[in-house]
Amino acid sequence: MGWGVRSMFDGSLRGVRDAALAPLARALGSVSPTTLTAIGLVVGIGSAGSAAAGNQNLALGLWLANRLIDGLDGAVARQQGTTSDRGGYFDLLADFIVYAAVPVGLVIGSPAPDGLAVPLGLLLGSFYVNAVSWLALSALMEKRSNYTMPERAGDTRKTALIMPSGLIEGAETVIFIAICLLWPGLLSWWFSGMAFLVAVTSVQRALWASRIL
Repeated sequence: MGWGVRSMFDGSLRGVRDAALAPLARALGSVSPTTLTAIGLVVGIGSAGSAAAGNQNLALGLWLANRLIDGLDGAVARQQGTTSDRGGYFDLLADFIVYAAVPVGLVIGSPAPDGLAVPLGLLLGSFYVNAVSWLALSALMEKRSNYTMPERAGDTRKTALIMPSGLIEGAETVIFIAICLLWPGLLSWWFSGMAFLVAVTSVQRALWASRIL
């Protein structure tokens, strides 16, 4: 593992999370971080499948387990000294798959899925635009290898992605999916509200890029 995506809360939570996961990472010994990433992906898809089957409690448990494993694979990699761009790439890819699969599963499992088509489209569309907004920006900033993000000053973790913090990223998405699983009757509101907040994040990045590039 080697890539990090920080949110408005991730910086303050990172130290707490790393300290909490360190004993478990040590206990796992020689387990491959890539193996953990694969297990996390299966668990995340299981969450989406459970949501599609209407079992929201199981879906919530699997979602939280997926997020735990997502943090654990990086902790294990750092513990073993095996952080890598390849590991980070597959970790990020697995995240994107699960982030898209769980909302789709929720819609499939809804009593009235047709009424959620537009909110789901807005949500996934906002995810797509936001991903482009920071992945493209990260690639361009990587060309400026002498540039250091102000909010990353003092961050000594190996990372291959450079990006400005935004309103909605990792920590907020964890909370959002959990809320959707807890109160699926309000999915139209949750999806539409999240789509708006993610769109705001994309605008933040575009404004930042217009000043820096």
